[in-house]
Amino acid sequence: MSIIKKTISLSIIILISFISQTFAENLKKIGKFKDWEVMVVSETSGKVCFAQSIPVLQAPKKDKRDARLFVTFRPGEKISDEISTTAGYKFNKNNSVLATSGNNKFKFDIKQQGFAWMTSNKKENIMVKVMKKGSRIMITGYNEKGSQTIDHYSLLGFTKAYGTAKKACS
Repeated sequence: MSIIKKTISLSIIILISFISQTFAENLKKIGKFKDWEVMVVSETSGKVCFAQSIPVLQAPKKDKRDARLFVTFRPGEKISDEISTTAGYKFNKNNSVLATSGNNKFKFDIKQQGFAWMTSNKKENIMVKVMKKGSRIMITGYNEKGSQTIDHYSLLGFTKAYGTAKKACS
């Protein structure tokens, strides 16, 4: 899948998720599972289902950002387990965006328009397994000025949310 197509698709999902339900007839909230929620949106290419979460803790604390972590399914494009994140700002091109859970580290390969993705389905599958077993995952990023941010995501409810999103798009 091209970077532009990924960016546009994810940007649409984010935009729709922030619009009130009266304007988002195509967006359906399937459920909330502890710290994760599941949404389904209908696009011309078919359904897109995703589990998303917001950080339970952000550093630095004084800088409130609209960060999110996603696992997305797009059956019409034969995409599953697509992991992406936004920290609420454009990422610095010189620094990596990393996800850390226990001793496991995952690098996001693509950074564009304030979002980061992995390019390896194998790594995404491994990260999903780690997220199912873990209790917390941290996303470390750097803004355009080079300042580091760390978003701590709870994994409580992730397994149920993941299964629900996957089933909704099967």
